[in-house]
Amino acid sequence: MRIIVVGNQGYVGPVVGEHLRQAFPDAHIAGFDAGLFAHCLTAVKAAPERALDVQLFGDVRELPGELLEGCDAVVQLAAVSNDPMGNRFEAVTDEINRAASVRLATLAAQAGARSFVFASSCSVYGAAESGARKETDPVNPLTAYARSKIGTEDALRAMRTGEMSVTCLRFATACGMSPRLRLDLVLNDFVACAIATRKITVLSDGTPWRPLINVTDMARAIGWAVDRRPEHGGRFLVVNVGAEAWNYQVKDLAEAVAAEIPGTSVSINQAAPPDKRSYRVDFSLFRALAPAHQPAATLVGAIRGLRQGLLDMDFADAEFRDSNLIRLHVLQEHIRSGRLSRDLRWLPEGAREELAA
Repeated sequence: MRIIVVGNQGYVGPVVGEHLRQAFPDAHIAGFDAGLFAHCLTAVKAAPERALDVQLFGDVRELPGELLEGCDAVVQLAAVSNDPMGNRFEAVTDEINRAASVRLATLAAQAGARSFVFASSCSVYGAAESGARKETDPVNPLTAYARSKIGTEDALRAMRTGEMSVTCLRFATACGMSPRLRLDLVLNDFVACAIATRKITVLSDGTPWRPLINVTDMARAIGWAVDRRPEHGGRFLVVNVGAEAWNYQVKDLAEAVAAEIPGTSVSINQAAPPDKRSYRVDFSLFRALAPAHQPAATLVGAIRGLRQGLLDMDFADAEFRDSNLIRLHVLQEHIRSGRLSRDLRWLPEGAREELAA
């Protein structure tokens, strides 16, 4: 089996690479990434790409079709990957997250790939207060990031992909430790605040619902999708990925972190206007289709893993939101330093100097 993971040098990708190597030990696994966050390594003693057979570099928008020749499975993780970045780079978010993903799927089908796996998001449900959302329920994307995900799903559904199976995994909000940790995710942020300041400040009134999933369980779901056959869900499948037990209100996440890190206080802004991004998700379809790949991590386990990982890094930075643990900060620093254009393309050395000047 030959697998290529596109966007493998982000937060989720290193964990996916490790899992795929364990799940498919004889597979040839390649990574393809622009390398925007390749330097953002955390609490590791060796590059996570050691699990791969080859690491390739390039922009997903320009990925050469010949790289997919002979591939059995293509995993698309590459994305401008959260709401702050999507708001800052709205046009580029659509260009990378939607247009490049559709192009990649087209190339994969033309190359004869058997499986195309797209990392979608439960954020497409947006504001949904009337109960846990199923895949057949209406979506309500509130951000550029969420719109790019549902736009990709719609385009993939309309494509003619021949014999290639397409699996759109609508992931719950990611959390947990990774070789390239991000702290711009709700649970990760709370653990970092607790360690660095012993105080968690919830900017909303704490009532919004968020479904969460540990990155290790995301990787297990991707492994399932790589090997999925059409008789298990159809030639084209959209499926929520997570577990009902991981539907939490934000205030409960803060309290759970405080319970695991003694001396942490929790402050909730009861006067805050309602946060429209609130949704619970029904994961029964995923449970039925993938009983052997259900989330195995627990909330307490995720918190403890983050705590230990941060302690191993000697983390104590109360100003971490201005560090390379925040992806938007990394992109802004690349641009400020003249390494990256505003449409998120690497600049050649001469252009760097000219822009910096």
